Amino acid sequence: MIGKRSVSNTREMPLFPLSTVLFPGMPLYLHIFEPRYKLMISECIREARPFGVVLISEGTEVSPNVSIFNVGTTAHITHVKPLAHGEMNIASVGQSRFRILSTHNRYPYLSGIVEDFPIENRDDARIPELVSRLTPQIKRYLDIFAALGEVEFKMDQLPDDPEMLAYLTAIVLNVPPINKQRILEIASLPEMLSAEYALIRREALFLQHIVERGSRWRDDPNPFSPN
Repeated sequence: MIGKRSVSNTREMPLFPLSTVLFPGMPLYLHIFEPRYKLMISECIREARPFGVVLISEGTEVSPNVSIFNVGTTAHITHVKPLAHGEMNIASVGQSRFRILSTHNRYPYLSGIVEDFPIENRDDARIPELVSRLTPQIKRYLDIFAALGEVEFKMDQLPDDPEMLAYLTAIVLNVPPINKQRILEIASLPEMLSAEYALIRREALFLQHIVERGSRWRDDPNPFSPN
C-alpha cells in the first residue's frame, strides 16, 4: 500500500528494471553487457550518481520495453570491474526508496522523474513491541534454513535500528518478488513490521513442515506405499 505523496525533491533518475526487488542496505551484483546499460552505468560512474532499481511487472530483463512497478530503491555503485568490449561487473548497495512519477525513453535506457519515498511513522509507539515480536521469528526462520543447509546467520548480525531490521527481514525472506515488492511499497514502518511478522511466521511454519517431513522420510526404512 502506497502512502500519500509528500513534498520532496523530484529528480530524473536512470532506471534499471530487474526481476529482483532491491531494499536499502541490500547488496546487488550485476554483469553489465547490454549497450544501453553499459552507457547508463558509465554515466552513473562518471557523474557519481545512483541508478534506480525497479521490479518488472511485465516483460523480461532483456526486453526492449517492459512494464514496471512504480516504487523502487536507489543503488549506489561501490565497485566496478571493467571487462572486454566495454562490459563490466559492478557491486552496488541499496540506499533509499523512491516513487516514480513518470517515465520516458529519450535515452537508450529507461529514465524517469522520481521523488523520495521515505518510510513514515519511525517514532510510532508500537514499534518496540512489533520489533520484539518479529525478532524471534527472524531467528526461527533462519534457524530452519540452517537446518535445511541453506544459510547460516548469527543473531548478533541483526540491526538495532527498526527500519533496517524491517529491510533485512524483507531481504532474507525467501518469497516471490511480488511479495517483496508489496513490502517495499508499504508506507509506514509499523505496517511494514506487522506485515513481515505475519509473512515470516507463515513461511517459518511451512519450512518447519518441510523439515519434519524430510526427517520422517530419512528415518522411515520403508517410506514408499505398498501400492
